Amino acid sequence: MPVLFVGHGSPMNAIDDNEWSRGFQKLGRMLPQPKAILSISAHWYVAGTFVTGDEHPRTIHDFGGFPRELYEQRYPAPGSVDLAKRVSKLVGRGASLRTDWGLDHGTWTVLKHMRPNADLPVVQLSIDGRLPPAGHLAIGQALAPLREEGVLILGSGNVTHNLRHAFASWQRGETGTPAWAQAFDADVAQAASQHDGASLARLAESEAGRVSHPTPDHYYPLLYAAGAADARDSVEFPVAGFDMGSLSMRSILYE
Repeated sequence: MPVLFVGHGSPMNAIDDNEWSRGFQKLGRMLPQPKAILSISAHWYVAGTFVTGDEHPRTIHDFGGFPRELYEQRYPAPGSVDLAKRVSKLVGRGASLRTDWGLDHGTWTVLKHMRPNADLPVVQLSIDGRLPPAGHLAIGQALAPLREEGVLILGSGNVTHNLRHAFASWQRGETGTPAWAQAFDADVAQAASQHDGASLARLAESEAGRVSHPTPDHYYPLLYAAGAADARDSVEFPVAGFDMGSLSMRSILYE
């Protein structure tokens, strides 16, 4: 089964017909049919490693200030306690199941287009914000056996995610992509294409990485995907470009 990292961007992509929502639909058509999906979303960034253990995970609207239509959206995919237990066992590190989370918008706004019928079990794995970048890469490596079991490992974040800069530029009417965003996006793409997980981990702590990610939550899902990838995988970038000037929407497919 392939491994996928998706740049999820704005929650509005769930209901808008735009370049990014059509890109998510394209990804759904490209992928073989998985048995289940394990999502590592930037929006479950906590002190600890947890797995959703619900048979019917709720749709979480973890954002504010958007149209009512967005809050009415539901993604009623089933969960899988068996998969959650399998993930917890593979990860180790004291990983445990929790039922007080669900599917946050890093997961469901993408899957609403990739798998519109919500017909596959979906489980989320949290990101332990206390771990260094290499620790997230290692968890991704530990999850790799799931690929042979028909599970799609999905990392959902953004290659660049400096929202303060993006909103300030949008308010000024600036649409160009700054050089730092272009450079960091290109460095990530090069490291990913070379299966250089160590470089991807180091980039998170570089000066450019700190500009691109004032907080690392949206970068770390990429490390899970890169860790689960195999050196023999081909690497594709089926979606690429920038939203709001500096927000990279690059997706990375390992297969």
